[in-house]
Amino acid sequence: MSIWDVFDRLSKGTEQQGGKPEFIIAGLGNPGIDYERTRHNAGFMAMSAIEKSLGVEVSTYKFKAKTATASVAGVQCLLMKPETYMNLSGEAISQAMNFYKIPLDKVLVIFDDISLDVGAMRIRRKGSAGGHNGLKSIIECCGGEDFPRIKIGVGKKPHPDYDLKDWVLGKFSDEEKSKLAEVLANVMPAAELIVSGKISEAMNKFN
Repeated sequence: MSIWDVFDRLSKGTEQQGGKPEFIIAGLGNPGIDYERTRHNAGFMAMSAIEKSLGVEVSTYKFKAKTATASVAGVQCLLMKPETYMNLSGEAISQAMNFYKIPLDKVLVIFDDISLDVGAMRIRRKGSAGGHNGLKSIIECCGGEDFPRIKIGVGKKPHPDYDLKDWVLGKFSDEEKSKLAEVLANVMPAAELIVSGKISEAMNKFN
């Protein structure tokens, strides 16, 4: 038996212990130090809050993403932070969906929303991309819009002429960080409800 056969057996054993993921939770953002804690990385920041709550580290590179598996509300989930950059997020998520045979309605996406004020969170069952490039990629690669999502408010541009790219790649003020922290604290309990099939309850509680 080769070392690769041993490794394959060990890998399968680990998955059997935890069980095959039945749900994907993906936080969107851009990798790299230059993008850390920018408005466009609110999805990554939400995933960091989930990591802290679950006591796991989303760090195993798989499916063009940093990943981890964890039980959320009794459901085995694949946690993902795509490393493809925002505009190609769907490539990572579609690979994981296809590998584990996870349907689109079992994919929870967490991302930034410039139409919501900082401190606001919105949960939706499905919907269009609404101009968000990460969602456009997911809809394109994964074959539809019917996936639940948590929108994290990052605030509107200060005036219409302000460059959108500069705005979303800018960082939060100290006051905004405080408001954002309150929202991020609600991401985990919201995700637990959604994964449990209680999205209406999540919407009533957190929207």
